[in-house]
Amino acid sequence: GILTTLSQSNGKYKYDYATVPFLAEVFKLIISSVFLWRECKKLPPPKMTTDWKTVRLFPIPSVIYLIHNNVQFATLMYVDTSTYQIMGNLKIVTTGILFRLFLKKKLSNLQWMAIILLAVGTTMSQVKGCGEASCDSLFSAPIQGYMLGILSACLSALAGVYTEFLMKQNNDSLYWQNVQLYTFGAIFNMARLVVDDFRAGYEKGPWWQRLFNGYSITTWMVVLNLGSTGLLVSWLMKYADNIVKVYSTSMAMLLTMVLSVFLFNFKPTLQ
Repeated sequence: GILTTLSQSNGKYKYDYATVPFLAEVFKLIISSVFLWRECKKLPPPKMTTDWKTVRLFPIPSVIYLIHNNVQFATLMYVDTSTYQIMGNLKIVTTGILFRLFLKKKLSNLQWMAIILLAVGTTMSQVKGCGEASCDSLFSAPIQGYMLGILSACLSALAGVYTEFLMKQNNDSLYWQNVQLYTFGAIFNMARLVVDDFRAGYEKGPWWQRLFNGYSITTWMVVLNLGSTGLLVSWLMKYADNIVKVYSTSMAMLLTMVLSVFLFNFKPTLQ
């Protein structure tokens, strides 16, 4: 969130933010392919399921992540990074519910209590204090930002739970599963760029000619951060679970607030 906000100029993106998820998918695909190649040189070779019944499931999370990544960029045009980080914690709530419904995993009473407290805390943190000068709006950011933030949290939880289901349905190599996931991810993100060109009437030329237009060092850091995070998350999906992932992500909230104070002059309130 912080890097994405830093990559903006006067609240807008100088680059086409749809290219960032595409490049992140390509980065993850290259890294996973290299590790898979190294794994294939060892004995015994890694297990790789290639039947269509298994492969056809991988495009689904790729589409969800495609939508989520673009919603994330749109959300940060309305809310600050600390608000986005706090709202992102709502995915713990949705993850807990999806965990119970789809993966049939039970959470302890303590975990459910923590989820409820988190939901209440997230809501309260965004309500304006009674002593604030402006009372025109109950919340501290445009309603569009909250709607997009909630959508982003729900999409993240849905993609995470479904990806965990895929990763743990068999004993295939993690890198082989990643190659499938990121191949479809790159294809769908490229398709999004083609559709954007078509809708714009190719006024700015084909997407590959302006792929890096407006890019800065910060933008490249966004790409690398998004790609590296994706690789780490896939490891957690395979060997841990979504609850571990979302709670570890929520720990970044305090760090985000501290950095926002110094970088964006963010002023935290009692909420």
